[in-house]
Amino acid sequence: MKPIEGRTRVIIEQIQPQIDCGRYPARRFIGDQVDVSAAIFSDGHDHVSAQLLYKHEQDSSWKVLTLEALPNDLWSGTFVVDRLGLWSFTIRGWVDHFDTWCADLRKRLAAQSLQQVARMERDPVTSDAANPDAANPPLPGTATTPQDIAVAFTVGAGLVDAAVSRASGGDASALSEIASSLRELADQERPYYEYPLTSEAEQLIAKYPDHSFVAMPKKELHLWVDRERARFSSWYELFPRSASPDPNRHGRLRDVEAILPEIAAMGFDILYLPPIHPIGLAFRKGPNNSVSAQPGDEGSPWAIGSPAGGHKSIHPSLGTFEDFDHLVEALKRHGLELAMDIAFQCSPDHPWVKDHPEWFIHRPDGTIQYAENPPKKYQDIYPLNFESSDWKGLWDELASVFQFWMDRGVRVFRVDNPHTKALPFWEWCINTLHKTAPDVIFLAEAFTRPHIMYSLAKSGFTQSYTYFTWRTAKSELQSYFEEITKPPVSDFFTPNVWPNTPDILHASLQNGGRPAFMQRLILATTLAASYGIYGPAYELGENVPVRHGSEEYLNSEKYQIRRWDRSASHSIAPLVTKLNYIRNSNRALQNDLSLHFHNVDNPQILCYSKSAPSANGEPPNVILVAVNLDPTNEQGGWIDLDLKRLGIGHDEQFDVEDLLTGTHYRWRNRSNYVALRPQIMPAHVFRVTRLKP
Repeated sequence: MKPIEGRTRVIIEQIQPQIDCGRYPARRFIGDQVDVSAAIFSDGHDHVSAQLLYKHEQDSSWKVLTLEALPNDLWSGTFVVDRLGLWSFTIRGWVDHFDTWCADLRKRLAAQSLQQVARMERDPVTSDAANPDAANPPLPGTATTPQDIAVAFTVGAGLVDAAVSRASGGDASALSEIASSLRELADQERPYYEYPLTSEAEQLIAKYPDHSFVAMPKKELHLWVDRERARFSSWYELFPRSASPDPNRHGRLRDVEAILPEIAAMGFDILYLPPIHPIGLAFRKGPNNSVSAQPGDEGSPWAIGSPAGGHKSIHPSLGTFEDFDHLVEALKRHGLELAMDIAFQCSPDHPWVKDHPEWFIHRPDGTIQYAENPPKKYQDIYPLNFESSDWKGLWDELASVFQFWMDRGVRVFRVDNPHTKALPFWEWCINTLHKTAPDVIFLAEAFTRPHIMYSLAKSGFTQSYTYFTWRTAKSELQSYFEEITKPPVSDFFTPNVWPNTPDILHASLQNGGRPAFMQRLILATTLAASYGIYGPAYELGENVPVRHGSEEYLNSEKYQIRRWDRSASHSIAPLVTKLNYIRNSNRALQNDLSLHFHNVDNPQILCYSKSAPSANGEPPNVILVAVNLDPTNEQGGWIDLDLKRLGIGHDEQFDVEDLLTGTHYRWRNRSNYVALRPQIMPAHVFRVTRLKP
């Protein structure tokens, strides 16, 4: 244990941002302004000074910033993170004897001036200007005399001498002159003194503080900085095996490449493919998850592994590695990135089953335990055993799967069910991969308990699926998004919201028809900076469950090839395109932290705003959204706007432009009425603009 230094008197508490007492790094994005705050104080009346120290992991020295004192012993400072990866920061504070001396001297000189004025008011005739104390002793309750001030000058000279010892070159010479001038003043007998230091002299002395008894936290705090796409992204999921224009053959990666112009034109920037690896034959599932497959049934892509290979192989029916590399390059040309699905589970045919049986759980009869979620059974999948005696070999191999695809240009991964794998593994794995590739994005598909979801985010997952799919009521949506878009959760958790997935067809979509698909899409694209849809099922309004009460699709694409008419007249692809254009054109929708809810007197109407400050000569960007949550009936209501959050003054007119229709409205003050018909358009997405007087 480090020995105690009893002369260190400053206390530093409540440093923010930090996650779990510094156990994990807080999260920020490239170019962010990081606001650091702390409570910093000491005993007595001595002044305290404090500095923020910060650096990127590749920097050899700290950058230093003086913290600003706020009321109630709070301090703050700001720095900008301009590189990806790990940053460190800490705070140091000390009793600032020089600043205390400056403040006390000003008080003495102010008291001296008051005494002189008081004497003149009492007896202007007998007041002895040459020796005022002789004729007029100090007033009762005061003790400021020229001798007191002279002593203060001497004390100050000593403090400056100490600064000289910490300086060098021209600064040391200039400080020596300041100390000498203070001593000269102390030796002069004057009836009245003025403050002896210029602001430049004070700044020079403060440049060399006394850190003999500086206080610092026991450990540094950390930030992980991601690239911009980790904050703002639009995902489109499709099954490549269903991408063939020929209904008589299996889709290929080259077929996916042919669809890219359409996906890019819709405004997406990430194309997510379910697992593209070989699919097992043993216990292969048939259509609608039937327990026995017939000849020609394709099986589930999540039953990974066959004699053709495992997690580092491509399903032969999809193509070759040459096709894969060609797809990655084609995506780049269209402004898209590939997100690969990584599912750490195996079919009974996976090479790992034969080569590393110790990585699996064995039943008493010696057979390997297949996956279960009672009463459901997944005989086509073997889960991995993270309590294996060869856990380190397992960890290394799993990390190498990511590295294998990273070496082929992949920088985005959607990870299947990470909450069913050991949490310490993820922290080690992601941190290891990030050391050489800090730009890699990991999306956690974990629909589980909040603490586990949050633990995955703290361990390094860049983005996280959310409960959005099951939040349908106004109060549910508001309370949930207020939780995940504000500190402390927003310091480590970045949401990615999906109105549907291949696993989840929510009852709201089953029962609400086309208006529900429109409504949930508008909510997803405007509530969160990152969102995704499973298409073309979503834009085509696929909403029939396998049975009543189930969230599984009838004829689910997880178990069979589907043929989609992407040009169908009822498709809401034009709305998807419009919303993505709005998102890409408005900075306010590219962040989560500015989300603010406004009151509406109708429980079926949800209203919220997002904003972005002025940047690059552009005015502030403010978006206001009102959504009818009832997919069946028209709903109207009065919105009670928080004008301050919108940057609008009281009794000020402002323009609201509905970006979905191009219609403009002129509003004034807080209360404004909206009426929304779900069959036509269930929402307004307004851009708010102040009108010039």
